[in-house]
Amino acid sequence: MLVLLASIFVVHIATVIMLFVSTIANVWMVLNNGTGSVGLWKNCTSTDGYSDSLSYGGEDALKAVQAFMILSIIFSVISLVVFVFQLFTMEKGNRFFLSGATMLLCWLCILVGASIYTHHYASNSQGHHGYSFILTWICFCFSFIIGILYLVLRKK
Repeated sequence: MLVLLASIFVVHIATVIMLFVSTIANVWMVLNNGTGSVGLWKNCTSTDGYSDSLSYGGEDALKAVQAFMILSIIFSVISLVVFVFQLFTMEKGNRFFLSGATMLLCWLCILVGASIYTHHYASNSQGHHGYSFILTWICFCFSFIIGILYLVLRKK
């Protein structure tokens, strides 16, 4: 049981780190000609360097993706802190409901943010998906698995 809890903790920390990287990095979309990439915060091309203004930066959909990705990071960190707190204070035999519920909120935020980005921007024929976009969907899977495991596990 201790090994299982430790492995879930390690995967949870890895998920938090991947969420940070996928949200901060500017490689959600890579242009086909290899001249640049587009992220949530900046547009990077080899001709003009980093640009603070995105070609689609004023759109509400991008702002929604930014908000949901930040919320997912917040919920994931809160879930990790709650898990550690419950690990040391909870009575034996109880389940990690609060940690699981918070992690499933993180999962929901990732789902909404990544789905909005996929719907509005990922079908662009000018480029292909970057590693930040792929990391986001990996975090989506990990956060769901962690959330369900937290709900199922009991402290022994």
